[in-house]
Amino acid sequence: MIRKFISRVLGRKLPGIQGEPTVIPASKHGMRREQISSGSRRTVETLQQHGYKAFVVGGAVRDILAGIPPKDFDVATDATPEQVRQCFRRARLIGRRFQIVHVMMGSETIEVTTFRGHHGDADQRAGNRAQTDEHGRVLRDNVFGSQQEDAARRDFTVNALYYDPTSETIIDYHHGVADLKQKTLRMIGDPKTRYREDPVRMLRAVRLAAKLGLVIDPAASRPIREMGELIENVPPSRLFDEMLKLLTSGHAVKCVQQLRAEGLHHGLLPLLDVILEQPLGERFVMLALESTDRRVREGKPISPGFLFATLLWHEVLAKWEGLKAGGERPTPALFQAMDDVLDVQGEKLAITRRVAGDIKDIWALQPRFEQRSGKRPYAMLEQPRFKAGYDFLLLRAESGEIDAGVGQWWTDFLNADGEARAAMLLPPPAGEAKKRRRRKRKPNGAPAAD
Repeated sequence: MIRKFISRVLGRKLPGIQGEPTVIPASKHGMRREQISSGSRRTVETLQQHGYKAFVVGGAVRDILAGIPPKDFDVATDATPEQVRQCFRRARLIGRRFQIVHVMMGSETIEVTTFRGHHGDADQRAGNRAQTDEHGRVLRDNVFGSQQEDAARRDFTVNALYYDPTSETIIDYHHGVADLKQKTLRMIGDPKTRYREDPVRMLRAVRLAAKLGLVIDPAASRPIREMGELIENVPPSRLFDEMLKLLTSGHAVKCVQQLRAEGLHHGLLPLLDVILEQPLGERFVMLALESTDRRVREGKPISPGFLFATLLWHEVLAKWEGLKAGGERPTPALFQAMDDVLDVQGEKLAITRRVAGDIKDIWALQPRFEQRSGKRPYAMLEQPRFKAGYDFLLLRAESGEIDAGVGQWWTDFLNADGEARAAMLLPPPAGEAKKRRRRKRKPNGAPAAD
């Protein structure tokens, strides 16, 4: 009843068949065309000039209404991908699972999708059907349809909003604006069916609820725990992308807490339970996530390698200590522990080779911070990943894993000048033999020096 009342206040129903949308004018929703990027406005205008329907859709509309600057802008249209491509000088078709068009407008790349139809219907224009696996997950879907069908195909009501920058109206088929005002994240359609179609929606629910400060509707939340195992059917590379969005959303702490509450972390970070059961491990992870959230809010760059290095570090520590206790030398033991942990994690998330390399670099530097004598500290400053390794060290010190004095020493050493640095160097560890310089032997028969 409340949703219907808010819908009546915000806008008006279009006349026609049941299921027609609410059209909300600018005077009611408060969104202005100036808040839309110039590239997305030009894309919409161009498609409309060619006789097609076109709207800015989904996350950008949702975020602007919620007072959050959008990261990107997507456009939905009734033009087919090939028709879209013909409207623009710089455009290319991409995608197999969902065929879309990337339109290049200056420095912007606008993602343009054709309205999607229902899975079970043969596509009149493309002669294609959606392909699913035995669990109901959509594998390929180029079934086109009407705007109303497209709205029904979207996951959450707050994502099924269409903004026309020309008329400055919002087309709302599922009371998404009302749900946003009521701080509710509601699924479109039967949640179990929608989760089978795409299990990643369970992760998206967690991320959007944390980002927008919404409460997941009980009907959408209830099936998550029992259906979480479906995430195992999602390609690891796609899970990695979704996990990265979650951790870099600016609300990583809330997201991880919600993942645990819903039982979803078993399909993503199987080592997380082990880590968070240890007081030092939980403090370390939470400090890292809080630091990441703070950097996102401040607009500072963040490193995926650093993030995953913090999440998995205490499992590396446990394996490293076990290997050393078994008689393995420290350095080989560390590298074996690193490989073992990344291999286990790689079965769930396809961490890219570049990110995995960054993770290993950060981990491998940690024992070297203990070496604070001779030329070794100077060599550390020259390491390409020194700053990331140093930030990681400070987190270890702040969490209580290592003596805070180690982090402070490196902070002072980093900020000191030449003479002050030399004075800070520690004496070589007791028992460390001083290397003697070997004199070069003169070749036999060489004349003696004058």
